[in-house]
Amino acid sequence: MFNINDIKNGITFIYEDNIYQVLEFLHVKPGKGAAFVKAKLRNLRTGSTVEKTFNTSIKLEKAMIEKTAMQYLYSTGDSYNFMNMETYEQIDLSASQIGEDAKYLKEGINVHITFYQGEMLGIELPEKIEYTVTKTEPAVKGNTTNNAQKEAELENGLVVKVPLFIEENENIIISTKDGKYDSRA
Repeated sequence: MFNINDIKNGITFIYEDNIYQVLEFLHVKPGKGAAFVKAKLRNLRTGSTVEKTFNTSIKLEKAMIEKTAMQYLYSTGDSYNFMNMETYEQIDLSASQIGEDAKYLKEGINVHITFYQGEMLGIELPEKIEYTVTKTEPAVKGNTTNNAQKEAELENGLVVKVPLFIEENENIIISTKDGKYDSRA
């Protein structure tokens, strides 16, 4: 148990039968009335983000989340296979368990899989991942508008907007936070 006043970014706790991770918080002390804490939270079971307001006298139960480093091996249909790099044990996760993060997966990538008391909550991708551009249009000469972009298809099938100077077979880095082009590799 911990007091809501001891809240920190990244801390995980149980509230109303859900497991939440604190994304950001703010202690509010109004001129009249009691102080309170506003927090932006991620539900680790559903992946949704919610905002909650807590009275400063509340105590919350900490949730001990385990993270296991695993490597993505392959997918078959709606099943994604990961291997624990220490024990070489393999697990299969469904598309619903991985959710939107599935579009960033490529063979050999290292991820962290999060568990709470044996329950698989999801995967944590690296912040940035390197991909090879497999298909893109050549830059049109004379098209020099500011920040002009074109579509590029990556080795895992993901389509992103890239600057005009990016060519096929070039390695680029994509941010997994927003799915946008970050830089050349």
